Amino acid sequence: MTIQIPTNEPVPAGLPDELSLAQLAGEFFAALPGNPLEELRNRATPPRAAEPAIVLGSGSPTLAPVAPPGEAPVGAGVPRSSAAQPGLPEGYAAALPGVPAPSAPSASSPFYFLDHGYPAGAGLVVPDQIAVQPFGFPGDAALRSLLAEIDHRPPASAAPSGPGGHFYFLDPLTERRQTTAAPQAASSATIDVNRVRRDFPILQERVNGKPLIWLDNAATTHKPQSVIDRISYFYAHENSNIHRAAHELAARATDAYEAARQKVTKFLGAASPDEIIFVRGATEAINLVAKSWGVANIGAGDEIIVSNLEHHANIVPWQQLAAEKGARIRVIPVDDSGQILLDEYRKLLNSRTRLVAVTQVSNALGTITPIHEIVALAHSVGAKVLVDGAQAVSHLRVNVQAMDADFYVFSGHKVFAPTGIGVVYGKKAILDQMPPWQGGGNMIADVTFERTLYHGAPARFEAGTGNIADAVGLGAAIDYIEQLGLENIAAYEHALLDYAMHGLGAIPGLRLIGTAQHKTSVASFVLQGYRTEEVGDALNREGIAVRSGHHCAQPILRRFGVEATVRPSLAFYNTCEEVDRLVSVVRGLARR
Repeated sequence: MTIQIPTNEPVPAGLPDELSLAQLAGEFFAALPGNPLEELRNRATPPRAAEPAIVLGSGSPTLAPVAPPGEAPVGAGVPRSSAAQPGLPEGYAAALPGVPAPSAPSASSPFYFLDHGYPAGAGLVVPDQIAVQPFGFPGDAALRSLLAEIDHRPPASAAPSGPGGHFYFLDPLTERRQTTAAPQAASSATIDVNRVRRDFPILQERVNGKPLIWLDNAATTHKPQSVIDRISYFYAHENSNIHRAAHELAARATDAYEAARQKVTKFLGAASPDEIIFVRGATEAINLVAKSWGVANIGAGDEIIVSNLEHHANIVPWQQLAAEKGARIRVIPVDDSGQILLDEYRKLLNSRTRLVAVTQVSNALGTITPIHEIVALAHSVGAKVLVDGAQAVSHLRVNVQAMDADFYVFSGHKVFAPTGIGVVYGKKAILDQMPPWQGGGNMIADVTFERTLYHGAPARFEAGTGNIADAVGLGAAIDYIEQLGLENIAAYEHALLDYAMHGLGAIPGLRLIGTAQHKTSVASFVLQGYRTEEVGDALNREGIAVRSGHHCAQPILRRFGVEATVRPSLAFYNTCEEVDRLVSVVRGLARR
């Protein structure tokens, strides 16, 4: 796949002006079979009889037949699309990012436009960018030929090395430009970062008079407008307690809450919604497992294995349990790049090992651990495995069944959802054997003063009134990132991280902490002559938000001989220009 990031390169000489190019492109597309521009206009107006309508869901767009005027809708009586399910506001799906998967081109057009479409008015309004995805259908060669004539390049160079003006045709069939300087700045052929950024209102903020550059995504991610709107809609139209009332708002709230559970089930690749428990976040999730499964299954002399990479939240609950039960904590070491040493891990496993609790992605270093191997080795000695996925779910596709994890936990606010909501996944057979860890309403089947009967999972572990609105917000965030595609997100962020690591690594006196081959978007460093808080303060004065400190991961930082680092962490709404600004400020500090 071709990966390029827009830069601020000047418009190449000899190109026509934007209006001429737009008119020429419009005439060309109008002459193609199926008229792609007319198809785009139809997205904003009701389709005529017998025309297919694009239905946006959490995956690839699909084509649905539309009934002629006056007739019953096609498919009446069958389940509604995600946009029309109970608990979703009207027009919700249309507000999701317009980034359809390249595997589903329109039935009438050889090109898929990664854009929200043109208005149906008389004049052609040109958006900031047009991203055209060729699929090898009839007309593809004609478009390449036309573009070559317009900008006087040979047909093989249809994909430019950077944006030329406002028109940027992305061609994944062309090899990306190679340079001997820095890695190329990145943009997936299916992510328009400038359009995506407009979905996040907080990115328009200014800090100290400068545009906000948010590079603290490992701490928390920002929320797209669709998530903000979904939560607002819940409180305006659905607000009620769930499961226990016989009125309309309770039904709406219950539908919205359980729809969110269904989305999490699909997002994690779980077998059933009964395996998904809503909690406040990953920290509470780990504590739930420790206080319920751990108390019932860990005894004196048993061993719990964690890695040197763990967040404090995946260390402290196990230390507390070990102290209570007389168990022992053992630690998997890491190499000088920050990657787990599997051979040393194998040596730790034995018949006394009851649990392995390990992160999938390090919050301090960005290291992606070999989680499938870790799980398989633990199961070979009969141990259970808890995977901390707080830093993984926003960057990587997760399938808990393929991973074979016994427990998997994450926090919503790390994945563009609200704070105060998180998830425990547990295999149903294990959850059904676990005692509840809190008591109260909603989790009981019957209560007398002599005894209590509990519901099965997940209700058994959701005592009291849960965070209903933010669970619904988590579902909306999953809709958003699924529409973009986690594979597209991972490709974009990987190239952007390469760009950032190259730029930071070239600064004299700067030491990168965590250089594993497999990493997500974290670039921790220390700068000679400066405390980390001094670097963080200097960046803040320029509107750049990073984390400085120990990141609740003191053991792994001490493994590298430091007590704190500066931690820029990236997301798919960050850009090459923002990385350049970060590097510029840090380089200025180094020169002093």
